[in-house]
Parts: sequence; structure tokens; C-alpha cells
Amino acid sequence: MSDATGMPSTRNGNVLRKHTADQVMHTAQLLEDSLLVVWNDRDADRRLDAMKKIYAPAIHFYESNAGEAIVGHQAINELISTLQAEWPIDFQFVLNKPSQVNHQLQFISWELGPQGAEPVASGMDIAVVENDLIQSLHLFLDAPEKAS
Repeated sequence: MSDATGMPSTRNGNVLRKHTADQVMHTAQLLEDSLLVVWNDRDADRRLDAMKKIYAPAIHFYESNAGEAIVGHQAINELISTLQAEWPIDFQFVLNKPSQVNHQLQFISWELGPQGAEPVASGMDIAVVENDLIQSLHLFLDAPEKAS
């Protein structure tokens, strides 16, 4: 079945759309840039400029299920500055496996710590992407391993 434009459609008339490889690559790059460009940059002004290319203006960042969303570029930028002030200067986020994309959802898994040393934290981020920008970002922090 197809619609009036020749696009494949379902029985109820919904048009089936295929994402091009370029669209998938762009979506995959957004969340990687969020972590590696935004969260690793210690310059607040440069970080804010990068956010405008990656995040929607009213982005919602969910740090945990217990707290409220952190909304907007400036609020997230202030959070990053606060966190980075608590970390040693050599702490960096790194991806620990390739990102994954499923339509408008993207997932990355990461570690935080000094390069070449054991990470001090790990987790994953899940983003909802619409209109080529991250609309919401959800953090899942791994529980620390218990000492035996």
C-alpha cells in the first residue's frame, strides 16, 4: 500500500518513514556530543554555545527519579560547573561502548574518571531527540560496587 505521494503506508493510512543513514548518524552524534563536548568542557561560555547546537532551549534533564527536572541551557550549565568544581581537573567522561539509536531515542553508556585509571563512576544516558535537538536527557547512574 502507498499514500498519495507514493510513500509506503499501513492499512490505516499511516505513512511508513525510513530514517536515512545520515539522520541516524546525526541523532547518534547528538548524545555523544552532549557527553564528550558539553559535559567534558570546563569553560562555561564555550559549553553554553555547544548546548545551543545540541539541546532544545527547554531541554529537561532528569538526574534521578527522585528529583525535579533541571530545565534549560543555563540551569544545566550551572549544574555542570558545580559538579566539575568537585572533581579533579583530569576527570573526563568516556564512552565505554558505541551509542545506540532507535528512532528518536538514543542510548550511551559511559565512565567518569582520570584517563588511564579505574573510573570512579559509570552510567548511561538516554535522550529523546526531536527536530534535530535533544529534548530530554535521562541519567541512570550505576550503583557503586560493594566492597567484599
